[in-house]
Amino acid sequence: MTRPVLFQPLELRGLTLPNRAWLPPMCQYSVEAQDGVPAQWHLLHYGSFAIGGFGLIIAEATAVNPEGRISPYDTGLWNGEQASAWRTVTDAVHALGGRIGVQLGHAGRKASTSRWWPGYRNEVVPASQGGWTPVGPTSQPGDGKEFVGEAVHALTEDEILAIIDDFAAAARRAVTAGFDAIEIHSAHGYLLHQFYSPLSNTRTDGWGGDLDGRLRLPVEVARAVRAAIPDDMPLLTRLSVTDWRPDGWTVDDSVELTRRLKEVGVDLLDASSGGNSSARIPVAPGYQAPMAAQIRSQADIPVSAVGMIWEPQLADSLIAEGSVDAVLIGRGALRDSNWPLRAAHELGLPNDLAPWQPQRFRGAWQ
Repeated sequence: MTRPVLFQPLELRGLTLPNRAWLPPMCQYSVEAQDGVPAQWHLLHYGSFAIGGFGLIIAEATAVNPEGRISPYDTGLWNGEQASAWRTVTDAVHALGGRIGVQLGHAGRKASTSRWWPGYRNEVVPASQGGWTPVGPTSQPGDGKEFVGEAVHALTEDEILAIIDDFAAAARRAVTAGFDAIEIHSAHGYLLHQFYSPLSNTRTDGWGGDLDGRLRLPVEVARAVRAAIPDDMPLLTRLSVTDWRPDGWTVDDSVELTRRLKEVGVDLLDASSGGNSSARIPVAPGYQAPMAAQIRSQADIPVSAVGMIWEPQLADSLIAEGSVDAVLIGRGALRDSNWPLRAAHELGLPNDLAPWQPQRFRGAWQ
């Protein structure tokens, strides 16, 4: 049979990924010690997706410094203890034949929040409860944020430069921790998105103002991370490709930013959207794939997309038609950590070609 394109390999720099069904970064808020060190949950969580056959697992948003965490319960890569703990996770994934990357991020003005679990409260955690002062391009808080305690601190130029250094240092630790790829989190209303969107960046210095100023920080972070990692390690960037507002960031803007990111060494654009402001988003299965396709065509770069891609036939068709090069299965994976195995069955891939672990092979459908 002709192998479904969902299960054809993809090469990014020196890394060959066995299929194109990937796990996107999804925050777990499970560092109970609040020290950024991944623990037993992370080992079992990511190991389960390696057993399930995902071609690339991208670990959750991992902060480059303590103030960059979304919540006090986030993982980090700002010290060696965290890198050593992550090494336990990456070794386990590799032992199962998997590939694993990590998303490096800084939450900016959306930092120091309650963890987004059932009963989540939309508020900033005050210092008395382990929180800190969020930072951003300006002192303006995000839409709908109820602040308890400190307001947002507008970053100085020296502080911006220090954050760029933090991204590079975290990338070096990611290499030590055994990750196969790095993704820079430039989406969902977090710090780098806050800088490139005109809705949040109203600075008038060299880090804001016109398009060149607003694109400066995400490009400089990508440049610094690329310089900090081996030449054969893939570098991905996740963008919110639109703010879904006429006065905000657009897909055409994302094409321009992606071209600049490609020039400094980004290998794949991971397309998501929204998160920086209140907006009506027309969600539907695969709703972000057409925007990803525009970036793929006009910026001439491999792309992936996320967004209600829950059915194997849809995932395979999006790749086959050239909209994307890979799909990311988020909520669908949380429901079924063996999603790629089910997809292989539904698309007719023989069991001996599907990503079964031998211990689980008796569970095959046929």
